[in-house]
Amino acid sequence: MRTLTMKPEITAAVGFLSRFLRIKGHVNDRQLQTFSQCLQDILAEQYQHHWFPDRPCKGSAYRCIRINHKMDPLVIRAGQLIGLSIQQLYCLLPSELTLWVDPFEVSYRIGEDGSICVLYESQPSPAGGPAPDSAPSSPAVPPGAGVLPGLVDGRISCKEELLLGRTSPSKAYSMMTVSS
Repeated sequence: MRTLTMKPEITAAVGFLSRFLRIKGHVNDRQLQTFSQCLQDILAEQYQHHWFPDRPCKGSAYRCIRINHKMDPLVIRAGQLIGLSIQQLYCLLPSELTLWVDPFEVSYRIGEDGSICVLYESQPSPAGGPAPDSAPSSPAVPPGAGVLPGLVDGRISCKEELLLGRTSPSKAYSMMTVSS
């Protein structure tokens, strides 16, 4: 079942968003738990036919959770289930957030020109082998081999494609990896 293969990524994304609600203190533990479970279910259903571990960048835009002048509709659905209005969600969450939920990687950017930070990263399992829960990835190429950072199995990562396609220079570009 595909849902099982996306569980660590969805859990990382939902945990990240839920922490904002907890930090601001406007929701109780029960509401937070309900929000988290509902958002996990919503994302699993939404991504069910848009999850391609063999081609992680395929469908990346579809799986992107975006908050800017418009609140992401999936976040609205989960928020409304615990009684939060769109305005309350805007107060609790960053006003400019992009959250990419891709096979083997969950990353985010706060602000339009902010740094992209990695929340979760794992390696694809060998064909037929069990998928690792969450392990820090190691470079596919030895350090100093003269390749672009973000090269995964000879391909540029989804986020690197975004940065290479920028028309304006980004501010600092640093990666932070957090593994559970």
